[in-house]
This record gives sequence, C-alpha cells and structure tokens, in this order.
Amino acid sequence: MERSPVQPLQPEPSSPESPDGPREPAPKQRVQDEIRRDIIFGTLPPGTRVTEAALAAKYGISRVPVREALRTLEAEGFVESKPYAGSTVSKIPVDDADDLFFVREALEAATARRAAKRAAAQFAAGAPSAEWWKARRVLAAVLDDGDRVIAQDRLDLLPELNIRFHLGVADLSGSASLTALLRQISGKIEWLYATDVNTRGKQSWREHRSIMAAIDAGNAAEAEALMASHVHQSREGYLDRFSAATE
Repeated sequence: MERSPVQPLQPEPSSPESPDGPREPAPKQRVQDEIRRDIIFGTLPPGTRVTEAALAAKYGISRVPVREALRTLEAEGFVESKPYAGSTVSKIPVDDADDLFFVREALEAATARRAAKRAAAQFAAGAPSAEWWKARRVLAAVLDDGDRVIAQDRLDLLPELNIRFHLGVADLSGSASLTALLRQISGKIEWLYATDVNTRGKQSWREHRSIMAAIDAGNAAEAEALMASHVHQSREGYLDRFSAATE
C-alpha cells in the first residue's frame, strides 16, 4: 500500500526542538520508524526476508543503524530472527489482539482522565503553559488532518494519524510513565488498526472529537468513560470481524 503525505502534518509531540527548529531524529530512530511504518502499511509484508544490506540501500543509510533498528523491532515483535536464516517480517499479531486491546483500554482511559485533570488545572491557574498549548495545537492539527483524509477518502492514511492522536492525548496527560507504556504497544495497535481501517475508521475518528471536548472541558470522568468506550468498541468490532473471517 503506497503512502502519500498529508499536508500540513505537524511534528509529533515527542519531537525535541532546538532554538533553530525541530531536530532531525537520530539515524537509528529514523530508519527504525521507517521500517516499522513499511511493515504496518504492507510495504514489507509478513514473511518478507529483510537484510541489513538491502534495508541500508532502501533507506539510504549505513548498515550500523539498520542493525540496531532491527534489534529493537525484533524486541517489539515486528521482526523475527533465526540463526542461519536471517530476519523476516513477523505475522500480524491477530492472536494477541484481545490482550493488546485490553491493555490499551486501561492505559488510554487513564491517560484521558489525567489529560482532563491537567487541562482543568491549567485553566484554573489562569492560563495554560506554553508546553500545554504546544501539545494541544499538535492534537488540533492531527484531528484536522484526519478529517481531511476522510473527506478525500484516503483511509489508508488514518492509522498513522490515529496513533498520533492517542499518543498526543498521552502527551497532554503529562504522565511520562503512561506515555512510555502506550508507546510500547502503539506500533502493534497501529498494525491491527491498519488491517481494519475500512470498517471502523470513519466512526472511530469522529469519536476523537468527543473525547477531546471532554478533555478540554476538564471533565475527567467523561473523558475516561469516552476513551474506554472508544477503545472497547474497536476491540469488540475487530474481534467480531476476525472471528467471522476465520470461521
């Protein structure tokens, strides 16, 4: 599946900045992100053999960061390596879907609750901090980008925007621990989402606006409930469709 850029896309909230503007990610991080995205979007399908030399040529980078990236991606479950057989792209983690969604529901309900509490505290203090506004502007841009790609019927672009929204809410929560935990499973969630985006993508995206409204209002209970319901519906829908497809 070919991916084309959505314009304008804002920097991810976790991107560090220098006085001269956003810093370029380190070579290992850049190639790791690119390989992961190509796996998620099917450019590197399950079972594809991947070598350091081929990937280095594909992404225009030396073999050392590719080697480091493959080790990380193997730990994340995107790549499998066997002695004398090399590395191949793993199968889509459908067997783990129920557990992944279960963990994600608890994590994201907590991040939404904390994000709403933080928003309430920011406004109660008189005016939100520059850091908070920056994270909130990133989320606004991501939501607008999602609306635009839906209008253009480019649902293939939604998975990446979807994970950026959810990580953005985690960033807005101010919890480094919850954000780190979510990042550990976010790639697998995006991989599952990409296989199911044509079924629930549009409805799922519309739900983001309601979640964001509750966070902005500082309504922690509503934000938590809406996020939990959002993830739960995705889980139920995915498992129902997968079960039907395998019967």
